[in-house]
Amino acid sequence: MTTPTLETKYVFTITAEIGDVVTVGETGIGVRRIIPILGGEVKGAITGKVLPFGADFQTIRPNELIDLEARYAFQTDDGATVYVENKGMRFGLVELLQKLKRGEPVDPGLIYFRTVPRFETGHEKYRWLMEHVFIGSAARHADRVVIDVHKVV
Repeated sequence: MTTPTLETKYVFTITAEIGDVVTVGETGIGVRRIIPILGGEVKGAITGKVLPFGADFQTIRPNELIDLEARYAFQTDDGATVYVENKGMRFGLVELLQKLKRGEPVDPGLIYFRTVPRFETGHEKYRWLMEHVFIGSAARHADRVVIDVHKVV
């Protein structure tokens, strides 16, 4: 017997509008930053809006590797609330990451930005979100983060 082959299937895109970065400072393991989530939208197999609360809690390591942990929620067009806990990493050439920090545009294809979103909801229609593993391919822009969410099948 062999193990099942891993494949992914695109499900939806989350666009999270973000606010100004709050820098906590060097903590001994890197620079801690907090980026508020102000709203946004969900489009694809699920449609809705990102709720205007939550944040991305980041640690920027000395080599510019960024550990990410975002916590927020979205509401579907039919009224379900879905909690999101999205962990991941962003890495690339130091000069490109510094451009991103300054809010300058960078081709998303030049930055490795992947996440593992986990979802929670009490709405029966969306329970399948809690029964699968998902991965995200993401892009950081000056005012938003765009995440294409794929289900591992």
